[in-house]
Amino acid sequence: MKHIYNRGTNDNTLLLLHGTGGNEYDLLPIGSLIDSDANVLSVRGKVSENGMPRFFKRLAEGVFDEQDLIYRTKELNTFIDDAAADNGFNRDHVVAVGYSNGANIAASLLYHDNKSLKHAILFHPMVPLRNVELPDLTGTHVFIGAGTNDPICTPEQTEELAETLRHAGAEVELFWHQQGHSLTPDEVQHAAKWYHQL
Repeated sequence: MKHIYNRGTNDNTLLLLHGTGGNEYDLLPIGSLIDSDANVLSVRGKVSENGMPRFFKRLAEGVFDEQDLIYRTKELNTFIDDAAADNGFNRDHVVAVGYSNGANIAASLLYHDNKSLKHAILFHPMVPLRNVELPDLTGTHVFIGAGTNDPICTPEQTEELAETLRHAGAEVELFWHQQGHSLTPDEVQHAAKWYHQL
């Protein structure tokens, strides 16, 4: 998978996962704002939708290709394993920072493997899958940034995701703003504050 790896000075690795049409450079400034001392593993999605990189296929706006999502989630998890081995970072200290499509596959990692991520920052995620049993996420902390008027990720879906993660044992913090699906400086600042209190 196309990616950037920057070595930091502490034991955490930020896994940066862009939104639809983005690339591995998009979230580097966000990563620096959250933890400028962490290792950074920023990945480009392998799926192309009309030339726009994504992490998994969708059938329509808001309708995921679930088979592809499951396949791509396993593929990403294996890639993180390999990147940890290749670069010598601590596989148990990976914190995802995902926006939109990237947040969705980060959430899917949590849904499939409680060892895939230590914690996660999800900006504007949707519920990745329904009718699946989540692993025990006790000890995992999740920050969700969401828009009260987001046309893509409705507040109801955000609340459903938060409740599903909590039911699996995760500690979830929800931050709301009124800027739709936009990633705002305010939610990034709140995410950084949350992260440094872990």
